[in-house]
Amino acid sequence: MLTLHVAEHSPETAVLVSGASVAAVGPYDDLAAAHPSARVRRWPGILTPGLLNPYAPELLEATYHPDPREADTLGVDPIGGERARALFAADPARPGASARRGVQRLLAHGTVAVAGTLRTRPALDAVRRAPLAVGHRPPSLPGPPSLSPTPLILLPPLSPNSPARFAIFAVRDRQDLVRRGADTCVATVLEGRLVYRSR
Repeated sequence: MLTLHVAEHSPETAVLVSGASVAAVGPYDDLAAAHPSARVRRWPGILTPGLLNPYAPELLEATYHPDPREADTLGVDPIGGERARALFAADPARPGASARRGVQRLLAHGTVAVAGTLRTRPALDAVRRAPLAVGHRPPSLPGPPSLSPTPLILLPPLSPNSPARFAIFAVRDRQDLVRRGADTCVATVLEGRLVYRSR
């Protein structure tokens, strides 16, 4: 089944998805006319190739992402440093559960690829199951590690036959995205599947 994704402020770069791959990229009107039976998904903002987050080890292995049921005692924000290490040491199930929640948070920030050498099985499994692409880590990182790092690293433009990985942000253009950050993400698609959608 074909699915045509189009965003309000970037109709010139609509994406036609077939299975896990990009079938075509181009103006919405042209793609809709050529494929009238395609299911259409309309989004606010702009459609982008998605982001690469270079801080995979820091966010998925050295940071604890609390379970919502722990909010009363641990809060909801990611926990790093000695406190994270103590939490991981206290319960052998925590690294895997935290890595899975960390991946969900990355997806909610339009991340479709990560970089950095992961050394633990729970983090590797969480990335593979998403499935997030794995890219090259830039030689220098401005830091600090963040779900919305500065500067944002946008992946190259989508093209036919490439994997259907992209993200939609509720902004007017790329400059607005850089200014407002990745928490403006409204949807993330991996291998043609909608893996995150904001409420």
